[in-house]
Amino acid sequence: MEGKMGELPLDINIQEPRWDQGTFLGRARHFFTVTDPRNLLLSGAQLEAARNIVQNYRAGVVTPGLTEDQLWRAKYVYDSAFHPDTGEKVVLIGRMSAQVPMNMTITGCMLTFYRKTPTVVFWQWVNQSFNAIVNYSNRSGDAPITARQLGTAYVSATTGAVVTALGLKSLTKHLPPLIGRFVPFAAVAAANCINIPLMRQRELQVGIPVTDEAGKKLGHSATAAKQGIFQVVISRIGMAIPAMAIPPVIMDTLEKKDFLKRRPWLGAPLQVGLVGFCLVFATPLCCALFPQRSSIHVSRLEPELRAQIHQQNPSIEVVYYNKGL
Repeated sequence: MEGKMGELPLDINIQEPRWDQGTFLGRARHFFTVTDPRNLLLSGAQLEAARNIVQNYRAGVVTPGLTEDQLWRAKYVYDSAFHPDTGEKVVLIGRMSAQVPMNMTITGCMLTFYRKTPTVVFWQWVNQSFNAIVNYSNRSGDAPITARQLGTAYVSATTGAVVTALGLKSLTKHLPPLIGRFVPFAAVAAANCINIPLMRQRELQVGIPVTDEAGKKLGHSATAAKQGIFQVVISRIGMAIPAMAIPPVIMDTLEKKDFLKRRPWLGAPLQVGLVGFCLVFATPLCCALFPQRSSIHVSRLEPELRAQIHQQNPSIEVVYYNKGL
């Protein structure tokens, strides 16, 4: 297997994640690596170097002296900054590695400034603008989305989030103050339910590619798209739960103590820190809830597609699709 001079073999599959994606633990290790915020600190030259290692290896050229660990490190650096389908470099804040620092700042501010209407509107808007960038940067490559669709999704999600936040804010006026702290979470959950399906409406209209076990394309299914989008909505809301549910309870207790009463300026940084701590774990663990390559039973597909698959290969019972992030 080894070439001369103990070179790396060319049969390591770097198209797939390093760890078994059939298990939750394998998916969690994969996403902990993908969402590692330290990747944001890499220079352009380091990203280019990783890209060269990966592209050369795929072309059958092993960079001299490369070890297997270095190859995997290069693959994950490459994946963290370049779009898998188009190969374009993703805007810094649209990368998966920016999820934790960006969400930590935005969520921390949403939870801190939840009392006044202008700040509620402002931070919900910032959050949806960030979401739009992330959704656009991580869109599925074979379903091109038009500027108009992007605009519609962005405006609708922002409106949805702001309306939910302000509506609930007025409803919780007469309730205990702790309840009011959960309003931003409800707004974010509502916005996710609007934003993701709208951003991916083309997949719901045209369907997403479904393949057999070996990866051979069998057709397009909107049913599979629905299931994939539903799973993404669930994991995005799941990501927000620890970060938006744990800090408010802690902060509510702390704000009653003398320590914070004397130092009110500590509130926001403390909140952001708590949110960050929750997100470092919640982001990769919720990304790992469902396999990236999800499966759906043929019997649940659209009748035409089902007939088409049975005609091609009657023995196929389960098909696979990429659920997106």
